[in-house]
Amino acid sequence: MVDKITKVIIGVLGMIVGYSILSLFVNMGIIHLVRDGWLNLAVYLGVSIVFGIIFFSISSKITHRGRKLIKNIENELEKFSVYDIAISSVGLIIGLLIALILTLPINNLGIPYIGVIASILLYGIFGYLGLTIPHRKRDDIQNTLGNIRRNPRDKIKIPNKVYPKILDTSVIIDGRIADICKTGFIEGPLIIPEFVLEELQHIADSSDSLKRNRGRRGLDILNKIQKELDIEVIINDKKFEDVQEVDSKLLKLTQLLKGKIITNDYNLNKVAEVQGIEVLNINELANAVKPVVLPGEEMMVQVVRDGKELNQGLAYLDDGTMIVVESGRKFIGETIDVIVTSVLQTSAGRMIFAKPKSMVDKAV
Repeated sequence: MVDKITKVIIGVLGMIVGYSILSLFVNMGIIHLVRDGWLNLAVYLGVSIVFGIIFFSISSKITHRGRKLIKNIENELEKFSVYDIAISSVGLIIGLLIALILTLPINNLGIPYIGVIASILLYGIFGYLGLTIPHRKRDDIQNTLGNIRRNPRDKIKIPNKVYPKILDTSVIIDGRIADICKTGFIEGPLIIPEFVLEELQHIADSSDSLKRNRGRRGLDILNKIQKELDIEVIINDKKFEDVQEVDSKLLKLTQLLKGKIITNDYNLNKVAEVQGIEVLNINELANAVKPVVLPGEEMMVQVVRDGKELNQGLAYLDDGTMIVVESGRKFIGETIDVIVTSVLQTSAGRMIFAKPKSMVDKAV
């Protein structure tokens, strides 16, 4: 039904175009019509009908091209922030006003065709300059506006560039992102792609109870971020129909938005680094904020189980850091004092090697 209405509208527009073209040619003296009013009406009506039929017959192609053009415009607009669009719009208005002021005296000269040609050129040139110059100089404009709003005595320049953060499925299910956002260490906006939401929904609807619980946990975390935290959350509906893998879609969206990916997926992290995309890895952050332990430090731990090597015992700190206690197997289930001998940083986290203090004292 909508397609039929669209075709009729395009056909009517074609009739209007035909009537307008014929009127233009008549006014310019290119076409001369007889003075018979009925004959003139028939000519206008015939030309309008011909153009209407032509436009109606090619309406499908016009609609297809129009939708494609709109889609391309949407894709281009997604590359720009709201601020960029706003300053470019203001620039376009200013450019058109300048062109209007310049064309008024030219039109008053009364020289045939010169006014029309000059108007087209001036509107085109100043409209283009009004669009492009504010976008290229947006940082200078931001700094100028910021200086106007700030106290003139305050000369400190504060960088105001905030990159959008795109969340992947793993970091949403992980849940720590909500606590990190709550502390205020991550600034928005947080971008949640629609295809990530779809993947979470599929996981939440899984027949496997473990996957189902993980999916529901991820959805709960998103609700918590949206409702409880004072941070901007944007649902992005970009589809990328030509790409199947969710990780590949994430990388493309991040490049498109010029943002950063927040993840704890090791493989996604590496692929993003190869493509030059910045990554905020939750696991790396967790390792970075763990307390620094130096060789020679003394601590009290509970040995919970045996290690891989002979006579080794394993203990854990409150943050999950594993402590390998040499000759600690006989102390399983006991809380003992140990002395750190070395610290090893791995991709999986930090490992601490230690010896029971009683054995060190005996050796001394």
